[in-house]
Amino acid sequence: MTATDPVDHGGFARQGVRPPTTTEQIKEYILRAHLRPGDLLPTEAELCSLLGVSRSNVREAIRTLAALDIVEVRHGYGTYVGQLSLKPLVEGLVFRGVLIPGDDFSALREVVEVRQALDISMAEQIVTEMAGSRNPELERLVAEMERKARAGEDFFEEDRAFHSHLLAHLDNFLVAQLGTAFWDVHQVVSPKLGLPAPDQIDLTAKAHGAMLRAAEAGDAEAYRDAVVAHYAPLRDALTQMASTVEEGRVAAATAAGAQEAQGARGGVA
Repeated sequence: MTATDPVDHGGFARQGVRPPTTTEQIKEYILRAHLRPGDLLPTEAELCSLLGVSRSNVREAIRTLAALDIVEVRHGYGTYVGQLSLKPLVEGLVFRGVLIPGDDFSALREVVEVRQALDISMAEQIVTEMAGSRNPELERLVAEMERKARAGEDFFEEDRAFHSHLLAHLDNFLVAQLGTAFWDVHQVVSPKLGLPAPDQIDLTAKAHGAMLRAAEAGDAEAYRDAVVAHYAPLRDALTQMASTVEEGRVAAATAAGAQEAQGARGGVA
């Protein structure tokens, strides 16, 4: 498909079907032209001619696609196919996790559950790829996490790097991206809730070491057990904190009800 190929929407009109939006047309063009991340798109004028739409429509569509990381606008150079990262997903999930007061526990619990499910589902592949190997960089990250845990320090950077290195052993780019995306959501939302506690930090650091040893030993069952141990402290803390919040709500509602009933009795008297 070239920048001069006509676009026929007559079939949509005849069938009474909504014609594709300019955003959808540009995505379709990228697919049909077999463009890859980093490839240059036609100019704004060429897209107007190609798609049969106005300049304002093209500009609005490009803004939408840029927000989704589907295209990248390089001012003075042109518009390119974007890296198609999961950054928009991360931002949406983070916003969801902090948008509604009191819903933070539910949002983070869901993220933790998805992270654990993803790690467990990849257990067989990871241990198959890593069995019998030595991984000095992962060993260094585990040692640094354990050192920081003993010092009562967080180890966000080492944690992220550990999981990224682990998933890099898989021949699955999407899984690696998803793992990193959910880690980012987790680490943004978690501190807003005052998590994790010092004892949780220590258990989490040791669980990373158990995951690495199990992977290098080719033991999928031990790896899955270590994954569960990795998330258990946080899940327990979330359950406890959510219960505390719920108890506070019930107590507040009970007090409000008693006050209202007292007021009603006073009014009758």
